[in-house]
Amino acid sequence: MGDDNSTFASGAAVPRVVIVDDHRLFRSGVRGELGDAVEVVGEAGDVDGAVRVIGEQQPDLVLLDVHLPGGGGVEVLRRVLGSHPEIRFLALSVSDAAEDVIGVVRGGARGYVTKTISGKELANAIVRVADGDAVFSPRLAGFVLDAFAATDAPPMDPELDRLTQREREVLRLIARGYAYKEVAKELFISVKTVETHVSSVLRKLQLSNRHELSRWATARKLV
Repeated sequence: MGDDNSTFASGAAVPRVVIVDDHRLFRSGVRGELGDAVEVVGEAGDVDGAVRVIGEQQPDLVLLDVHLPGGGGVEVLRRVLGSHPEIRFLALSVSDAAEDVIGVVRGGARGYVTKTISGKELANAIVRVADGDAVFSPRLAGFVLDAFAATDAPPMDPELDRLTQREREVLRLIARGYAYKEVAKELFISVKTVETHVSSVLRKLQLSNRHELSRWATARKLV
């Protein structure tokens, strides 16, 4: 836990929060779940919008999705923390992939939780991170410890680097055996968009079908 004498821990005030996620419906749901536990002072759905509203509102904490139009959560971190290092970031994502977790932590996020978290747990995580703590979903904490215990950064994968963040997300779900409709529901996108991403992944990786895709992902421990 953070310092018990801090403003947030004492309950004398609530954190001022900006919610950054490219799905408006999800942002509305988060607002409703958090209730009076925080003061939401702004929202954004892409990188440029996030940088703008964060600069205007100067929140205590930014609730940040990892996959955003315009460069992703890492780009928001890069553009904000250089001029506003006091702002805390808590990543909230559907992704539980090690490279996503490690990427935003190296970028400056103080925590990472997945979208399976309850409203009460999320509110608690926000208060703790705003108060100076680092908070991670239990399974994800191991990724961070392993990455920063290593003497060298994990090797880059040129093939994986060809894929966009959203394509990697679709790839992992397809490799886990999700049907297109299930992927669409999980990522809040249309089935047609899933099909487009899968076609792009297959083309970039020079694979023929989802079975080859699954073997490719398994070999790289992405599943």
